Amino acid sequence: MRTDSGDGGRRAPGELEAEVLGVLWEADEPVSAGEVQQRLPGELAYTTVVTILSRLYDKGVLIREKRGRSFAYQAVEDEAGLAARRMRSVLDREPDRGSVLARFVSGLSKSDERVLLDLLHRHGADEG
Repeated sequence: MRTDSGDGGRRAPGELEAEVLGVLWEADEPVSAGEVQQRLPGELAYTTVVTILSRLYDKGVLIREKRGRSFAYQAVEDEAGLAARRMRSVLDREPDRGSVLARFVSGLSKSDERVLLDLLHRHGADEG
């Protein structure tokens, strides 16, 4: 199994999962582990790709459909959706959601704060 990122160093944690997700986000339809392997840079072992796809599936990030004796995989959400899912997951693990949200908002740039306010106003208008 190849464990470097092409520059002689090891991949950062989560980098291989991110590369696999990138392949799936670029695909127009579900793809097999072999197809993912072919589209990834470098020479990863097929079993490594299957392991990463299985882990992502177990995390609920992918869906899969039976294709012959194997599976074809597709991302559940786009990159922004996945980031939002991670943010919700972190928030759900915290007992004091209000404090966490307050800290988050206090660390936003002015432009991000404006975007968030605009989104909150639009969301509030949709419900009223």
